[in-house]
Amino acid sequence: MDNYVVVLCLIGVVVIGVIIFLVNAVKIVPEYRRLVVFRLGRCIGNKGPGLVLLIPFVDRPVTVDLREQLREIPHQTSITKDNAPISIDFLWYYKILSPEDSVLQVGNFETAAQGIATTTLRSVIGGIVLDSVLSEREHINDMLRTRLDEVTERWGVKVTTVEIREIIPPREVQDAMNRQLTAERTRRAVVTESEGAQAAAINVATGDRQAAILRAEGDKQSNILRAEGDKQAQLLRAEGFSSALDRINTSAVTFDPRTLTLQYFETLKTLGTSPATKYIFPMEFTGLLTDFLQRRQG
Repeated sequence: MDNYVVVLCLIGVVVIGVIIFLVNAVKIVPEYRRLVVFRLGRCIGNKGPGLVLLIPFVDRPVTVDLREQLREIPHQTSITKDNAPISIDFLWYYKILSPEDSVLQVGNFETAAQGIATTTLRSVIGGIVLDSVLSEREHINDMLRTRLDEVTERWGVKVTTVEIREIIPPREVQDAMNRQLTAERTRRAVVTESEGAQAAAINVATGDRQAAILRAEGDKQSNILRAEGDKQAQLLRAEGFSSALDRINTSAVTFDPRTLTLQYFETLKTLGTSPATKYIFPMEFTGLLTDFLQRRQG
């Protein structure tokens, strides 16, 4: 019985040893990671992805993540070129391109990178005046990214993006900016109001001009139509007068001279009732009167 227990214990120890061996010898590396393997202290390269076999207690793996990483630099007080203290924090993104260099060339990449980012930020801000810092974020982002990338390149790391998240200027600068913003908004309101008044005046003047043009066009058309009507009326009167003359001439051929003389007498009778003291007689009247008297005597 004691031998059986001993055998079981030995088997258990062997099984546990095999499990420990397999755990330390077999590694499954995801696609986005690599293992930098040190064998007896010497780097033999990076392994992965997939199934990786290691020699337990001989190989020491260091895991490196190849995905793009995000790090935050907390608020840092920096002095601008014109001696204005401002507080800035920013985010920076990086990606490891060489797993071996990221392990061999720097002792603690996270701490080193944060220190480089802080000193680089102060160096960049120190060469820019306050107004430029507040208005040229994209330019500052590019400068920070370039400076950081120059340092981290030897570590096998690529800085992809730098984004300034918040800039806090001094209190007096904030008050001045608020006053400037209020003045600018007031100016824009006045300009907008004046432009609106100008546009309204232009619209009114344009409307008056269009109305005057339309009235002139209406008067023109009215005058043209009136002239056309007068022309037609004159033509009709002339035609009527011509027709009347034609009829008079036709009738005059058959008139008896005595009849015409009698008409003259009727006219003289009418003139006799008039208060006028001077009368004008046509020469034909004396001829008609003589002829009338001769015929009466005959």
